[in-house]
Amino acid sequence: MNATSDKRYMSLALVLGGRGEGNVWPNPSVGCVLVKNDRIIGRGWTQPGGRPHAEVMALRQAGPAAKNATAYVTLEPCVHTGKTGPCVDELISAGIERCVVATKDVDPRVAGKGLIKLKSSGIKVDFGCLVEKANFSHRGFFKKVLDGRPRLTLKLALSLDGRIGTYKSESQWITGSLARRNVHALRAKHDAVLIGGGTARKDNPSLTVRGIGQRPQPVRIVVSKGLNFDGTSLKSTRSDAPLWLCHGSDSNEVKHWEKKSDKLLRVNHFEDGSLDLSDMLQKLGSEGITSIFCEGGGSLAASLIKADLVDDLIVYSAGLLIGGDGLASISELGLKKLDASVRFSLVSEKVVGGDLCHHWCRK
Repeated sequence: MNATSDKRYMSLALVLGGRGEGNVWPNPSVGCVLVKNDRIIGRGWTQPGGRPHAEVMALRQAGPAAKNATAYVTLEPCVHTGKTGPCVDELISAGIERCVVATKDVDPRVAGKGLIKLKSSGIKVDFGCLVEKANFSHRGFFKKVLDGRPRLTLKLALSLDGRIGTYKSESQWITGSLARRNVHALRAKHDAVLIGGGTARKDNPSLTVRGIGQRPQPVRIVVSKGLNFDGTSLKSTRSDAPLWLCHGSDSNEVKHWEKKSDKLLRVNHFEDGSLDLSDMLQKLGSEGITSIFCEGGGSLAASLIKADLVDDLIVYSAGLLIGGDGLASISELGLKKLDASVRFSLVSEKVVGGDLCHHWCRK
């Protein structure tokens, strides 16, 4: 195989890995392609719930033909025993001749050990093919392992002048139907969807993924100090998607929600009474969540930005003007100097129907 072929097959493995995004937590969503005589003989990706792993799925498809094949894997194969055996052992037993690995696993239980074991068994190992794309693909899992919290994406849908609603709070709909459908696809690519109590009270959303076919639903999370919202739509759809609530220590509504939610997480707070959102994300990371899609209002957005907890921004811009008396997309940040502002780098931009979508990543 040459470098061009390696990139082609690894690109396919990355696409396959993307199929598991949002439904394999706490595990990473890995893709694997098996190639022999320049022909694909096996394909796999991490299955819902995190197992079987991608390598196992690809080996099952290839069967005995896997002997002397090349495996393209987006993340270093695991070497530890969890609920299943190590993928490294599966590759060795199948008689794989060469293994091309995009990036190393940062999990200390693996962290290079998988590559060493493959090499010691006589398998030729090539590392670093499309490593930047692989790191980007696995950034949620890496974030949880290294920082203890999930990657957080903040979604904004706003007018050309940065407003998310009129001064009377009318906001449905600023963007078009294709953009809203795109949002459902993004929800499905994340482990969880997050809003604040204000959005729960005002919009009464269900936060489920709709209109893109049957698939596992993300966890719905509401962060509210007092849990003082009705949440009719959230309660009525619990059979479709789990509902988790993050609350303060002084909430009087905890007992009310005990049988009407799937998990209650108590979050620490600061001296001024506001919730410590960093503590919230740490607790969600401890529960296994690796990626969160935040669709909250301006207040929650500002709090997350102030705490430097926003890793990605997805911004939908619609071709309308609302004016200065409209609702700001982000509440006050209290910045005195531009040097203190949070900076993002542009990842991509695309037209979605009549709207424009920009993806920004934290510098």
